[in-house]
Amino acid sequence: MADAAPGPTELLLAWGRGEKAALDRLVPMVHHELLRMARRLMAGERPHHTIQATALVNEAYLRLIQIDRVKWQNRAHFFAIAARVMRRVLVDAARARGKDKRGGATPKLSLDEALIPSPDKDPDLLALDDALRALSAEYPRHGEVVELRFFGGLTLDETAEVRRVTRHGEARLAIREAVDAARDEPGVTA
Repeated sequence: MADAAPGPTELLLAWGRGEKAALDRLVPMVHHELLRMARRLMAGERPHHTIQATALVNEAYLRLIQIDRVKWQNRAHFFAIAARVMRRVLVDAARARGKDKRGGATPKLSLDEALIPSPDKDPDLLALDDALRALSAEYPRHGEVVELRFFGGLTLDETAEVRRVTRHGEARLAIREAVDAARDEPGVTA
């Protein structure tokens, strides 16, 4: 009986050991999931975004193959890193787009025109990134969980696996940190 074809985890481990052929076999296995993740991320972007989901996956792939210091653990770890890379791609694109918005050939608007709400759904990705960085600075575990769940689309179980805790352990840590944070607030007794 022939051995079963290696799955994503085995291929990730082989790639981590330097076997470049493993990456070629891995990409078709994870492409659909990466595309689903990218489409989910792009759903929150403004319409007619310059980056489409396929381009986001391609850019993330180009950045992922340049990472040689990661010791891949499993499929969930790979998707967590991929989510982080996709987030960086979107933030970098938003920063580049923001440079064009400040000065230059940007037309000046009168105050009345500036008060008209935009029909485009364009969450401020830079503000979201700043908020996530601030959360991560104060509460690193919370920041990581938000990144894995929001950007990575990971379930609670997958998030717990990446973070190497149980689902219930994750909840206990969050409650303990919330209580500790509340104790630090002036005028709060817990």
